[in-house]
Amino acid sequence: MSTSTPHQSHPAIVKRLKRAGGHLNSVVQMIEEGRSCLEIAQQLHAVEKAIGQAKKTLIHDHLDHCLVDATEGLDPAHRDEIEQFRSIAKYL
Repeated sequence: MSTSTPHQSHPAIVKRLKRAGGHLNSVVQMIEEGRSCLEIAQQLHAVEKAIGQAKKTLIHDHLDHCLVDATEGLDPAHRDEIEQFRSIAKYL
C-alpha cells in the first residue's frame, strides 16, 4: 500500500467520520435503552449518509488530484479519456 500526502479535504472527512462515529455510539445506546425502531432507523440513516458522503468526497478528491497528477505525461487523447472518466464518476 502506498502512502500519500493528505489532501485539503481530509480534515473535513475526518471530522465527518468522527461525528458519524459519535452518532453510531448513540444508536447503540438507543438500542440498549429500548428506544423506538423509528428513532433508531432515522439515526442509522444519518450515520449511513455521513459515511457515504465521506467516501464520496475522498474518491472525488482522489480523482481530482491524484489521477490528474498521474496522467500529466500522457498524450492528449488519453488525457481526454481520463477527463471523461473523472466527469462521469461525479454521478456515482
